[in-house]
Amino acid sequence: MSNNLLLSVDVSAIDWARAQFALTAIYHWLFVPLTLGLALIMGIMETIYYRTRDTFWRDTTKFWQRLFGVNFAMGVATGIILEFEFGTNWSNYSWFVGDIFGAPLAVEGIVAFFMESTFVAVMFFGWKKVSPGFHLASTWLTGIGATISAWWILVANAWMQHPVGCEFNPDTVRNEMTSFADVALSPFAVDKFFHTVISSWTVGAAFVVAVSCWYLFRRREQKLAIASTKIASIVGIGAALLAMATGDMSAVQVAEKQPMKLAAMEALYDGGNGVSLTAIAALNPLEQPDYTQGGEPPLRLAIPNALSILATHDANGYVPGINDILRGYKKADGTVVAPVKERIANGKQAISALADYRRLSTQPNADEAALSKAKTQIASNIGDFGYGYITDEAALVPNIPLCFYAFRVMVGIGTLLLLFFLVAGHIAFRCQIARHRWLHVAAIAMLPLAYIASEAGWILAEMGRQPWAIQDMLPLNAAVSNIGSGSVATTFFIFLVLFTTLLAVEIRILCKQIAKGPDHETEEEASDAI
Repeated sequence: MSNNLLLSVDVSAIDWARAQFALTAIYHWLFVPLTLGLALIMGIMETIYYRTRDTFWRDTTKFWQRLFGVNFAMGVATGIILEFEFGTNWSNYSWFVGDIFGAPLAVEGIVAFFMESTFVAVMFFGWKKVSPGFHLASTWLTGIGATISAWWILVANAWMQHPVGCEFNPDTVRNEMTSFADVALSPFAVDKFFHTVISSWTVGAAFVVAVSCWYLFRRREQKLAIASTKIASIVGIGAALLAMATGDMSAVQVAEKQPMKLAAMEALYDGGNGVSLTAIAALNPLEQPDYTQGGEPPLRLAIPNALSILATHDANGYVPGINDILRGYKKADGTVVAPVKERIANGKQAISALADYRRLSTQPNADEAALSKAKTQIASNIGDFGYGYITDEAALVPNIPLCFYAFRVMVGIGTLLLLFFLVAGHIAFRCQIARHRWLHVAAIAMLPLAYIASEAGWILAEMGRQPWAIQDMLPLNAAVSNIGSGSVATTFFIFLVLFTTLLAVEIRILCKQIAKGPDHETEEEASDAI
């Protein structure tokens, strides 16, 4: 890690590396939430079968498991590529924090993934080979394994958002883990896990209701469709409410640890006490606004004091704006956050001191006093180390329109989903859903909206911390691999074709399986299962 690195990196390679990683992550996240959501609903359905021994519930469970299996396989394929990109496109990042970032990914691969792969085989092929109790356990353990896998991946991502449990070693020029517990159990990671997984349940619920309503629209499999809608709507209502609660907790974490992200998603240029929450504003989606002039977006409608309540749980709480963060400000607890110019200067001192330390440490008769001085200077400025690679203050401000609209898309659709599940559940339990054809069409339309809300949440999470690969520790221009943009651009288009093909194949297989419908076993066939 040195200033020389910046001189040798193809600048356009950073954009292509970001685009390739974003492409892979967006496609991967099309499969993950459905896996997590269907796993919960399948587990509930098979539990009902285990308690009632009604073969209808067995057939229903097996039908949704078929759709789960198709989606699960596609998620694994894209996820593997995503992890490899850290080594190919972000090798400086992998070197700098590989000892920390690699730990949760290793646990995910060794424990969670093998747990999933073991029990998913029993779940699919063990219906007539194991006891109903063992098969039920396998179904739940498949879902639990997928959730544990998500836990470790989200721990790794949360550490990028708020690095904890580590210490910089100037001798190895690496950040090294000092506490695995701090990394795995940080409040940021816990909130991120619950909010992400619970919001994934809403996608699974929306998928089940959409498929069920397609059957009702076609006047097919009505018993399965009504029963599935009842379960999915209950899951959807609970998940939507819990997602709102965990989103509130996440907002407090973001306000404390990533104030620039909060300011960007609110288009808050100048902060203060008792800050209003912007409900809607006419922000140009194609142009970064001139935040340096202060003021507020045009045609802004706001809820008084709501942002302070959201961010601090205090109606008069202080929330810094973009300009406050750039100029420096004082937190509510009295902690002073230095101006960005000062942090950039400190970062450059840390980088220079590290270069001196590395040079002196390689000399046969190193000057111990000079080494100690360099090491002390590194330690005193290491908190601003990443700022030493920032050349323009404006680079520290994320894309405001993208963050602003992504947040409102996520929250708006999430609220719409809650209302939809309430209506669908109410009608389904009154046994009238089969004749409400408008609801069948609405359910199908809600499915892509659920995915859009899920993707919008990730866009906000990742774009809101730009330009950082690791918040305040390592910017993208110091994290990228020293490779030409041509090779990254080539693989970008290869992946674009590959992932689009995989998505098209999955949709086609899912549609064929849905058109086929469930397999109906006779009582005699079902009795052979034990």
